[in-house]
Amino acid sequence: MVIVMQAKATPEDVERVISRLKEAGFGVHLSEGTERTIIGALGGDRQALARQALEALPGVERVVPVLHPYKLVSREFKPEPTVVKVGDVAIGGTEVVVIAGPCAVESEEQILATARAVKAAGARILRGGAFKPRSSPYSFQGLGEDGLRLLALARAETGLPIVTEVLDVRTLETVAAQADMIQIGARNMQNFELLREVGMLKLPVLLKRGLSATIEEWLLAAEYIMREGNSQIVLCERGIRSFDTATRNTLDLAAVPLLHQLSHLPVIVDPSHATGKWHLVAPMSLAAVAAGADGLIIEVHPDPATALSDGPQSLTPERFAELMVRLRPVAQAVERTLATPSKP
Repeated sequence: MVIVMQAKATPEDVERVISRLKEAGFGVHLSEGTERTIIGALGGDRQALARQALEALPGVERVVPVLHPYKLVSREFKPEPTVVKVGDVAIGGTEVVVIAGPCAVESEEQILATARAVKAAGARILRGGAFKPRSSPYSFQGLGEDGLRLLALARAETGLPIVTEVLDVRTLETVAAQADMIQIGARNMQNFELLREVGMLKLPVLLKRGLSATIEEWLLAAEYIMREGNSQIVLCERGIRSFDTATRNTLDLAAVPLLHQLSHLPVIVDPSHATGKWHLVAPMSLAAVAAGADGLIIEVHPDPATALSDGPQSLTPERFAELMVRLRPVAQAVERTLATPSKP
């Protein structure tokens, strides 16, 4: 449950409630906003808590039961939307933030050319895989630490913050040392040990939906991260498996407004992995923004035909620039903004 404190509540009032909760065996999560302090009660003995008569304590405005199994990521815990800062970029505010770049970092020339192109078109964050989880052990697995070095080089030249995927706890420290945002991929959404470790960091986290995960399972994965103290989480809908094989996955755009209703976390959409076909990326991007997505993550490659990973779903820089032009009036129609192209 969630205890909402009055605007005039004193630090002593807050500490009194926390002490009562701990006496009843509850874990406590404190959220101090500009107008209200909210206390989350996790686990514990509900009957013992009822005996504490929390609503009668000084400074308590109301006690709100949280019926979902996830607590901290719920709207009940935090009614106002969370804004996640990645460098100087805010995800979850008025701007639709576009993240773009190649599926995998392949060479210095490739990542620098892509970074320059996506920035020129209006992308705000650079994506690129240094460590790649692949279905086949014989597929390109990424450049590893050398890929991280090249991403840092691209950031230094363009000023774009970088997001890249971490595969396991063994490489987390290495990735965290270079990344501005850590990506948890679909295959790792329920790697709970990794989620806990990422939760102990202060870096923003991009949490992709699992291949067959329900909305509840996805939000519970976010709960693992947030319970460790990291609330800077962005949810990413990237398509789920279904019976249909016409596209790589099935893009669940209904998840975007639903998540905004259930959770305070920002939501972005990955139309590249969701469809697996470059010619479907643009229409699904437009639809995602119209549905209220806080951002997009799009794969862009200078020469998709020679890409070592996911070429068929990658846009060329020219097609990406065209898409950005088409996105702006849609963003405006839903009272959002989109970054303008940078000056050469």
